[in-house]
Amino acid sequence: MATQKDVKNRISSVKNIQKITRAMEMVAAARLRRAEQRIENLRPYAGAIRRMTRRVVEAVENIPSMPILEEHDQENRVGILLVTGDRGLAGPFNSQIIRAGNRRAAELEADGKEVVWFASGRRGVSSLSFRNRDVAGAYTGFTDRPAYANAREIADDLVQHYVDNDLDRVEVIYNHYVSPLTQEVFHETLLPLQQIDALTEDEDEDDDDGAEDEGQKASWLYEPEPEEILQRLIPDYVEISIYRALLESTASEHGARMTAMRNAQENASEMIDDLTLEMNRQRQAEITQEIMEVVAGAEGLT
Repeated sequence: MATQKDVKNRISSVKNIQKITRAMEMVAAARLRRAEQRIENLRPYAGAIRRMTRRVVEAVENIPSMPILEEHDQENRVGILLVTGDRGLAGPFNSQIIRAGNRRAAELEADGKEVVWFASGRRGVSSLSFRNRDVAGAYTGFTDRPAYANAREIADDLVQHYVDNDLDRVEVIYNHYVSPLTQEVFHETLLPLQQIDALTEDEDEDDDDGAEDEGQKASWLYEPEPEEILQRLIPDYVEISIYRALLESTASEHGARMTAMRNAQENASEMIDDLTLEMNRQRQAEITQEIMEVVAGAEGLT
């Protein structure tokens, strides 16, 4: 049985851990506020780019002769970009992305397709390497505060692989930020543009900018022609889509870490209460034992 001193040492250790988790929660909360502001500012622009790209793709009669716009006849090689974090201690934030990626890979491989892995964040890269997965593109060191240049680097690599016919399809999996308590795993098709996934509910609400009339969508006039607009939109669409995924993931990571550290503090408080109770019982037992020894010694003298 642990002595009173051992229990005191354990209580002191748990209190130190509680202080660390409290500090980490405060840091995550401060970073979360900045990340929330960045993603709230980007969402309307990213949604508008996505809606415009989809409309232009639907309006184009003759797809311009650009390699990035060519839809491959067969989809034998599919690239999957996992957006994770550089650090852990964020609850299920990283693990749920890795599980979603493995599930998607299993589906593709069951259909006879080859999966090419890309990962943003050290956790995703290390997890894929641990599972003996070859990582064609690893991007680390910026997940706490991603910049647009980071998104452009990733977009350039993915587009180049697609243009060189190394990939026939590109998909991205990331955490969509809802609240500090809730992060949803999003799976989207990035390339080819002809297979852009349906818009999410929040984007669909303003899809036609209130221009619906008795169920009929407004007609769109393009100047210049849709083909020329599409050529200008493509680089922005790919980069903005990846940049949004990075910002969504960053906000989700800070929210998940703040929640995890708060739960750790609560668990530490419960453990301290239990250990304090155990220490009091141990102290009572030691006092009782000392009294019994004194009484036994006194009886032995009589």
